[in-house]
Amino acid sequence: MGTDHFARISRLRALIEHDNTGPDERATAQRMLDRILRKTPAPSGIGADRVYGARHDRPGRHASTASIVESVRADIAFARRFTVVGGPDELTEHSQLAAAPAELTVAVDTPFADQIVVTIDDIPPAWGWAADEFDRTAASADLRSLADELAEIIDSYNRDGTDVGPRFVRTVRAGRTVLVR
Repeated sequence: MGTDHFARISRLRALIEHDNTGPDERATAQRMLDRILRKTPAPSGIGADRVYGARHDRPGRHASTASIVESVRADIAFARRFTVVGGPDELTEHSQLAAAPAELTVAVDTPFADQIVVTIDDIPPAWGWAADEFDRTAASADLRSLADELAEIIDSYNRDGTDVGPRFVRTVRAGRTVLVR
């Protein structure tokens, strides 16, 4: 067996990340991948500590920030319309995007070449804002949870590492208030 395991590693990662892979099959694929990665030495100085988001390759390796924004918009629109419902013996995954009020709007823009800004507007005051311990208006737990979910969607298209910088910088805000940077 050769030392180039790229195709096998790629197939195992695709199997692990696929939505229709069962939990037992996913665990087996993860164990196989861990075993291969332990045996395979990392290339010297290249990509040893890079982290890629789950959807990093969907728009393409050399995709512009504008095309990534289109993919993020599509993911947000899909998440707002559909909820993943588990089977009778499975837990249903809660999506703050699907549970958010219908009048809430989410805009995704790229004001600069390598920056993605998500703005949440039309937030119902009773749902999105609450008084903190000093009677200041602050983002509610639901709004912060929504911002975290949006940041997670955006981060799935990003990369980072010591030898390569992030693909882009992201910001999630509610109106003019920055919630996640």
